[in-house]
Amino acid sequence: MPVPAELARALVDSQFPQWRELALERVGAHGTVNAVFRLGDRFSVRFPMRDEDVDTEAASAWELIGVTRFATPAPVAVGLPDLGFPRRWAVHTWLPGATPDGDSHAGSASLARDLAEFIGGVSARPTRGRSFRGRGRGGDLPAHDEWLQTCFRESEGLLDVAPLRRLWAELRELPRESPDVMCHGDLIPGNLLVAGERLTGVIDVGNLGAADPALDLICAWHLFDRDTREVLRRELDVPDLTWERSRAWAFQQVMGLIWYYDETNRPMARLGRGTLHRLTTNA
Repeated sequence: MPVPAELARALVDSQFPQWRELALERVGAHGTVNAVFRLGDRFSVRFPMRDEDVDTEAASAWELIGVTRFATPAPVAVGLPDLGFPRRWAVHTWLPGATPDGDSHAGSASLARDLAEFIGGVSARPTRGRSFRGRGRGGDLPAHDEWLQTCFRESEGLLDVAPLRRLWAELRELPRESPDVMCHGDLIPGNLLVAGERLTGVIDVGNLGAADPALDLICAWHLFDRDTREVLRRELDVPDLTWERSRAWAFQQVMGLIWYYDETNRPMARLGRGTLHRLTTNA
């Protein structure tokens, strides 16, 4: 559901009149779940473009604050459906920083070490009895067979599909050897904030939960060349099987990015193509 700037302004002004004088600017226009606006210098406003649970996102945000030295957003307020917008929406703290783009940090060992520190800090948190909740990536690889078959059909004409089918046939068989750990759940470049070569913050924390320990390692395939991926892997002492499963989860994600966003969200499609190149060539 699109969220025009005029609607976002009207919702903020009507429900939080104390912020009427703060500038409101759309950011992250290529996001796929929330329309995000910067409100002044202190806040971000998140309008779900599809059904999302802002309470779950807030609970995840509170749980993640202070877990590592890297900044994560804090909930500030919740807005209500109004003016034709049918969902609750959220105000969080604004975190400064840039997002990695393309191959901008492909050889950054510093960023690889920072990400390893973040992943290690999150995964060391107790699950408190939680296990994978059966939504999205992070559980059983074969559960995604139907989706991958859809992706292969839709990718005809865009990609050489036959070898990709064979690759998935191998990846889906990778066994699981480690129990669930806490994961951010969506460590794509657009959810990382950097200053130069260093990680400063991580956003979009609503997928925080217990999952396959390989899940958060997908960031290595999105961001880094072969040598730099090994830096992250050594920092976390990742076993061979877990590393291969991270490749499988990254493959599951990018096969959906390329065809689905080919016309509607070119940056996401480019991310998919770049990551798929690394996955298939070990570049």
